Amino acid sequence: MVTTAGAVAKSSPKIQQSRLQAFKRAQSLDHGISISWLEQTWVKQTFAEEGLKRNDLELLKKLGFKSIRLPVAFRWFEEQHIPDEEVFGRIDQVVKQCHDYGFKLVIDYHYGKLNDTNYLVETPIIIKRWLKIVKRYTHTSANDVFFELYNEPPRIDPKVWKDAAYNMVSAIRKIDKKHTLIIGASNYNSIYELSRFVRLADENIIYTFHFYEPFFFTHQGAAWVGDQVATTGVSFPYSAENFPALNPKARGTDGELNYNKYNKDGNEQSINDKLQIAKNWANKYEVPILCGEYGVYNKYADLDSRCRYIKAMRTALKQLHIPGMLWDYNGSFSLFAGKPAINTLPACMKDAIGYTP
Repeated sequence: MVTTAGAVAKSSPKIQQSRLQAFKRAQSLDHGISISWLEQTWVKQTFAEEGLKRNDLELLKKLGFKSIRLPVAFRWFEEQHIPDEEVFGRIDQVVKQCHDYGFKLVIDYHYGKLNDTNYLVETPIIIKRWLKIVKRYTHTSANDVFFELYNEPPRIDPKVWKDAAYNMVSAIRKIDKKHTLIIGASNYNSIYELSRFVRLADENIIYTFHFYEPFFFTHQGAAWVGDQVATTGVSFPYSAENFPALNPKARGTDGELNYNKYNKDGNEQSINDKLQIAKNWANKYEVPILCGEYGVYNKYADLDSRCRYIKAMRTALKQLHIPGMLWDYNGSFSLFAGKPAINTLPACMKDAIGYTP
């Protein structure tokens, strides 16, 4: 079983050095967290916000985080005719902050319009943007700055997505061969689509997936998802004693199916089994993987359940040697009970993320 770059080197000596380096870089992203500031397309005054401040970075450092993922709504900013220099100015700020505080940084193309019908037009738009990004940051250390090509490709033909990803990688590699790229599968970085994905020829890629299983628990009450998650009061792990009644709005949706099988899905073993799907794929192709997002929507899930879930995730990821990045720092999936600070981080959440004063 492949678990580390060293293990790969022993079992497959023909693997290129650049892929071994990608394994090492993937592990450096462990204990990461997303800062969902520049991806908030619904916040009209995004650039009026200060963004990351010194006390934020000091707090993250103190809590043991080692990497930051910065989702950026590049496509939306283009549509709003926000000047490149204004967008890059904010990213420059984060690049410098991460360098100063010793954080690895993932720059993530977080907003796009790619689909089955427009990919011939949309892919060149994405590539054009990436060439600007790469030229801007090609001078940065490839051990410290990573490029995530496209957040959560939609329910798109996997062949269409692979073709688009191949074209993005090929264009980027003409001007930057050293930085590690991060790429996921379609259907919103699904582990199931990843298990059917065929790795790209490029050796310097980390493959990402997002994990919110069981979705019935992690997204309960999330209005943007719809009626399938209308049932709230769902605890983790499953408990027959306090399991809520199915919300009538969820009847006839996937939410009803998920409700009926939560007694099997709502536990640590189920999490382990599903993460193993991604690990098996990584072992098959001998490539590094990353859990680029995991977390719990915090409006309806009770605190103790959220803590238990995040601890279970961190434990499972560690056992499988899969680096993980939480979603997110100060949004609706935040770990904190209020504005981020040590005193607003609940005791059970300190335990969940492994923080000891």
